[in-house]
Parts: sequence; C-alpha cells; structure tokens
Amino acid sequence: MASQFSYNRKEKLKSRKQLESLFAGGKSFLVFPVKVFYMQQEHTGVNAGVGVSARNFKKAVQRNRIKRLLREHYRLNKQELHTFMETQAYGVAVFFLYIGRELPEKDLLGQKMPQVLNRLIKELGNEKHP
Repeated sequence: MASQFSYNRKEKLKSRKQLESLFAGGKSFLVFPVKVFYMQQEHTGVNAGVGVSARNFKKAVQRNRIKRLLREHYRLNKQELHTFMETQAYGVAVFFLYIGRELPEKDLLGQKMPQVLNRLIKELGNEKHP
C-alpha cells in the first residue's frame, strides 16, 4: 500500500535528452501558478520532474522548498494519472514548472495539483497517439 504513494527513481524525469525534447516538441498548459509541459513517449509509464525559475527565486533554499512541495503534492495525487496511463498503450513525460513570483503556501499547491493532474488527463484523453 505504501508503494502507491512513492516517487521512485524510475518515475523521475532526469535525462537531459528527454528534457530537451520535452521543452522543444512537447505541449503545455497553465493552471496558475503551475505550468505543465508534457509529451507522449513510446515506453509505458509516467516520468515526472519539477522545476522553479532562478529568475523569480534567487535563493536556492526557496527554490528547493518549492520543488519539495511540488514533488510532495504530485506524489500524493498521482494515482488517477497512473490509473489512466495504465489503460493507454504509451507513456508520458511531464514537467511541472512553478511560475508564480511569491513563495506558495502548502495549501495552495495542495489545491492546485489535483486540478493540474485532472487537466493533464483530459488533455491526454483528447490526443491521438502517434
């Protein structure tokens, strides 16, 4: 039961090559203060990454806190996305970018992440697999 709430190494989006192709050829949408980049991929499953602009948050401590909050709320709300992707014949790479200019409250991201993931499921459901 504890493994459903994990965010392990296989789920993390770390490859520079994958990230570059995601930003170059992927699609995006905005649920303020989170911008989501996503792209379908050949292998099944979900790879997710998080980021925060150093332009808006100069101190690494602030950026790391926001990334930690994004990862935590993704980890707690990802079940619906993973269930949807199990029914598909492809996988998805997702990157969550925090674009707000203020440090978020924990509750704000807790409310927004389910909205973000539901919108992602809706967007993926409307697309055709290449």
